[in-house]
Amino acid sequence: MKRFKLGMLVGIIATCFLAVGFMAPNAVSAKMTFVTIGTGGVTGVYYPTGGAISKIVNKKSKVYHLKVTVESTGGSVFNVNAVMAGDLEFGIVQSDRQYQAVHGLKDWKDKGPQKDLRSICSFHPESVVLVAGDDTGIKTFKDIKGHHINIGNPGSGQRGNAIDAMTACGIDWKKDIKAEGLKAVESAKMLQDGRIDAFFYTVGHPNGSIKEATAGKRKVHFVPIEGACIDKLVAKWPYYAKAVIPIKFYTSASNKSDVPTFGVKATFVTSSKVSEKIVYAITKEIFDNLETFKKLHPAFGILTKKNMLEGLSAPLHPGAIKYFKEAGLLKYVDKALLK
Repeated sequence: MKRFKLGMLVGIIATCFLAVGFMAPNAVSAKMTFVTIGTGGVTGVYYPTGGAISKIVNKKSKVYHLKVTVESTGGSVFNVNAVMAGDLEFGIVQSDRQYQAVHGLKDWKDKGPQKDLRSICSFHPESVVLVAGDDTGIKTFKDIKGHHINIGNPGSGQRGNAIDAMTACGIDWKKDIKAEGLKAVESAKMLQDGRIDAFFYTVGHPNGSIKEATAGKRKVHFVPIEGACIDKLVAKWPYYAKAVIPIKFYTSASNKSDVPTFGVKATFVTSSKVSEKIVYAITKEIFDNLETFKKLHPAFGILTKKNMLEGLSAPLHPGAIKYFKEAGLLKYVDKALLK
């Protein structure tokens, strides 16, 4: 009897080991990996861009065993630094900030070139917007002198663009204006409440915060950012280009036609330390489902597979290169990005 019980016990243990042996490969392969995309303020276009990526990729989470989450952040500089530190796996970053990080300029002057930064693709164009109250007398860009202006929080793209534009046009932002350093999401209410005269915002269109700013009781308008000084700025830096603010999205503004300005592109970045498998999966799902992606926000309407490979400065991640090679898209890639 004892031998029978002992035999049963040995059999049960052996069966358990066999079961574990058969289950182990599936258990390991089913392990879910979580990655996070750093975006920007919730009223901007970066946040819904991250949401659009996660929505598309997460539909195949069981295929890739990958879950993408989105985090609202302080913007481009924060995203680059967080990706480099390993606190975020991906970030959406203005094309100028990507260039500056790669070359160790501006916010990275002391840190030096961010050699582990890798690009994946670019998204929508972003124009530098200057919204001012009609009652301020600010009609041209140089009229901002002596006024109370929100140039954006430290680490944000619009702050860098605003300072670039002012410096190019002979405006000392520390002396010639009263500069605020608030997040873009706070600007609309501040303008409508009369606590600032104008604000800068670099963003894709349409934008909820700018709609809020133009739809209040205080009449406001877009100030053209143009002239010889802006022409020189655009000619000097490869990440800047002429742009317009499409007035059709902001019918409550005082302007009657599109407003000239300059702008950048939103780009998608990661680190060389993020696995090729993960970057390949995300790149593939974005490009293979581009038509679906474009429907997730009006700012994506002009995207093509070709123009999504423009405006990049950091070397492409191997995972992105693998997909572009398979999809026949390497012909659109700057060869300097393949190093």
